[in-house]
Amino acid sequence: MRRTTRGTPGQNAERTPNGTALRGRLRRLTAGAAVTLMAACALNGAPAAASADAPPAYEDPALPVDDRVEDLLSRMSLDDKIGQMTQVDRSALVPQSDLATYRIGSVLSGGGSVPTPNTPQAWAEMYDSFQRTALSTPLGIPVIYGVDAVHGHNNVRGATIFPHNIGLGATRDPGLVERIGRATAEEVSGTGVDWTFAPCLCVARDDRWGRTYESFGETPELPGAMTTLIDGLQGASLGAPGSVLATAKHYIGDGGTTGGDDQGNTQLSEAELRAVHLPPFREAVKRGVGSVMVSYSSWNGVKLHGHRYLITDVLKGELGFGGFVVSDWAGVDQLDGRQGFTAAEVRDAVNAGIDMVMVPHDYRRFIELLRAEVRAGRVPMERVDDANRRILAKKFELGLFENPYTDRSYTSTVGSAAHRELAREAVRKSQTLLKNSGSVLPLSRSAKVFVAGKNADDIGHQSGGWTITWQGGSGNITPGTTILQGMRAAASDPSRVVHDRYGNGIDGSYDVAVAVVGETPYAEMEGDRPGSMGLDQEDLSTLSRLRASGVPVVVVLVSGRPLDIAGQLGGWDALLAAWLPGTEGAGVADVLYGRHAPTGKLPMTWMRSASQQPVNDGDGKDALFPYGYGLTYTGTVPDGPDDPEDPENPEDPEDPGQARCTADYRIVSQWSGGFQAEVTVRNTGSAALDGWQVRWTPPGGLTVNSVWNATLTRSGDTVIATGMDWNGRLAPDGSATFGFTATGSPAVPATVCAGA
Repeated sequence: MRRTTRGTPGQNAERTPNGTALRGRLRRLTAGAAVTLMAACALNGAPAAASADAPPAYEDPALPVDDRVEDLLSRMSLDDKIGQMTQVDRSALVPQSDLATYRIGSVLSGGGSVPTPNTPQAWAEMYDSFQRTALSTPLGIPVIYGVDAVHGHNNVRGATIFPHNIGLGATRDPGLVERIGRATAEEVSGTGVDWTFAPCLCVARDDRWGRTYESFGETPELPGAMTTLIDGLQGASLGAPGSVLATAKHYIGDGGTTGGDDQGNTQLSEAELRAVHLPPFREAVKRGVGSVMVSYSSWNGVKLHGHRYLITDVLKGELGFGGFVVSDWAGVDQLDGRQGFTAAEVRDAVNAGIDMVMVPHDYRRFIELLRAEVRAGRVPMERVDDANRRILAKKFELGLFENPYTDRSYTSTVGSAAHRELAREAVRKSQTLLKNSGSVLPLSRSAKVFVAGKNADDIGHQSGGWTITWQGGSGNITPGTTILQGMRAAASDPSRVVHDRYGNGIDGSYDVAVAVVGETPYAEMEGDRPGSMGLDQEDLSTLSRLRASGVPVVVVLVSGRPLDIAGQLGGWDALLAAWLPGTEGAGVADVLYGRHAPTGKLPMTWMRSASQQPVNDGDGKDALFPYGYGLTYTGTVPDGPDDPEDPENPEDPEDPGQARCTADYRIVSQWSGGFQAEVTVRNTGSAALDGWQVRWTPPGGLTVNSVWNATLTRSGDTVIATGMDWNGRLAPDGSATFGFTATGSPAVPATVCAGA
């Protein structure tokens, strides 16, 4: 089961060994005992001895989910059913007892809707409190609690904040994305929450759109490939420990609105809509995604929240989606363009196929209107029952009826070292090198570096929107490592990394200047940029000061989309797109200092000017950098022969004969189509080797399936293995061994070993 009976002593005392809520069972039996006994007498012609301990069928976990759903549905009143279709923000439930009074089926935390204090433990207590209220109703139907955990459990202070989707798209690594989904699910589970409104499968076609960073990429293939996040979130089964319900959003076409207008109108033929925007949702349905969220936007002038053809006929019918459809925040209230629910809006949305309405505040009004529409026959009872079947099935599959409270065994995973290391891996794999004149990168660990820019030392800026609050914020909003902190940790002497936000104090004594510039946080509505898409005046002034010093300038661009920088690019020696990396800024430093080669590839075509928007792969426009573009380091590692600060490292990294380490590559087992290899790295020098890297070119095709004790990346046909933090430093004559399994040729290749 996904949830345990951990909780307060009172919670545990109410539960039987099989996890069924005894108190709720007795209450329900009291209400229905007379009916049950009368039915038994009528059938048997004699008084029946009904067992007071026999639970209703829906409480029997041994029964199929469909049978449990039908039994529960047969016991529900209209008010019970309407309540299940209602989702309310936690802040609106005043008093909290309304959760039981109105039989509300779902609670959510919108962006920034958090308990006080904003800690994992407080979240768990809050969740359990809502759940206890829900279980006090006659039928004891648990709530399902939703959050926008869109790049980690990003509402919770202290959680691991992963790169936003645009950065994950740059990794081209669906396996990594699945692991991120799993880590996020564990942290979400540890706070009690059952459901995340992720992943966003929008295909962003216009970078002026303020939600561009929520897209994995501009072609349908890339978001489709990254639906592996669903596998990570939902696990092998929804009832397994650490699994949460995933949501494919926003259905459909929100990334294709005219002018990139958030919540605007997607003007496309049906053939274009199906070719560009539908494929990721088809992939999500194939993966068994539990819910789908409808888009605020319109298709050819018709709001998606009332679009029966696309929701019922295409999604539920043609694609065979069996989960439930949820509205976006107050999305139903936008159907007529005026504030406040109307009967027509409620009727049209539910009849279109929306199963649960994210109200999120005026739930009394919504419930009143839906009840009246059903009683008048304008919303068929069959539609209400269908919505309830879909919602209740997921609650049963999640194991909420057996184990409704927070699984405290996962609470300690929130912000854990293992999850932060995974996030750091994601950051470095997302770094996209776009320019590197004179091989100014990677930096020498002993270089004298001047760091400037508003995004160099700001955890809030590098985390972007949807972090702690809806729009995100500046400063130390949550624990993590800034890019500047990561650089100082990567340098051989932190004092050689000097920082001033505005670039004041730089002179010709520095080896290089690193400007960490770009955007500040934003989310939907606030993030659209219909006009200029360039750097702000502070960034331009900072860059001007750095260039005036005469030292090489490396620009690290922290942004949620490509920016209009062609006019300044000529004055920069290097450009690294860092996207929105989240809390683990050390991953950016890993690439800047060459501990890991940049491997990111553009998930979006990079405009030559804002006037080109929209600009996308295959449209024939002259882009500054094409979709899929990304440079890497070709054998160059820091601290080479020209580094006067490191006299003990005289080798030329381009000359493998001078290397201070060797790599013994051997095949340890093989089978039809695959093999396992191990590589032992040995320090042959007289000084400690602070990081190692092994490169080889497989003699045939090679697909790596798993790896341990190293990180593997690729540069063209070359495989690059880099030591981990814990085994990367080798004493003289010290060794480390890593291994991997792969499909392809098991022939032993020539290897090159060098310091990393």
